[in-house]
Amino acid sequence: MSFDVICFDCDSTLSKIEGIDELARRAGMGEELSKLTDAAMNGELPLEAVYDRRLSLIKPDQQSIAWVADLYIAEIVDGVKEVFSTLLAQGKTIHIISGGLREAILPLAAYLGLPESHVHAVGIYFDAAGEYAGFDQDSPLAKTGGKAIIVNGLKTGAPLVMIGDGKTDLEAKQAGAYVIGFGGVVDRAIVRESADFYSTESSLEFVLSHIL
Repeated sequence: MSFDVICFDCDSTLSKIEGIDELARRAGMGEELSKLTDAAMNGELPLEAVYDRRLSLIKPDQQSIAWVADLYIAEIVDGVKEVFSTLLAQGKTIHIISGGLREAILPLAAYLGLPESHVHAVGIYFDAAGEYAGFDQDSPLAKTGGKAIIVNGLKTGAPLVMIGDGKTDLEAKQAGAYVIGFGGVVDRAIVRESADFYSTESSLEFVLSHIL
């Protein structure tokens, strides 16, 4: 199949990390909060049940966000740079759709050649001193079903594909997207069973043969 609009999850898809889990680890709460992330990504808990709770405990400041932004790039998944270069050279439209924090993901997007307008993630707020002041609670991506809402807004009539590792990525099917499950970082049974295609290859380059 050939797709004109290609959407990627970020955490455990473009980068090997789960950004909010890394922020939790940095704050000394890693094990407790990574269980919440796994529960949401495996479909055991709705995303909104864990989103506010995690950030309220971590309270990430601007310095922490800059730190995890660097980590996203340092831990980039094999083949990602090559995939984006190939797709952009062919004139494909690429979006990142993530339940992660937008300000932490923007530098990775810039590194991959994407404009900020093609990054759909959850905004985070800081006060004048750079301390945590909340997040965009109106963002659909902080709630169950959010990725379907974003995909619906991106549809142009052209074929659209969503590539990701978690249950939230499967929501794109509700909006008519073809879903490729990526288990190269985290192998999730629910995604393996429900995606239109699934791979556990460690490099993301396998997707090119399925989307071009």
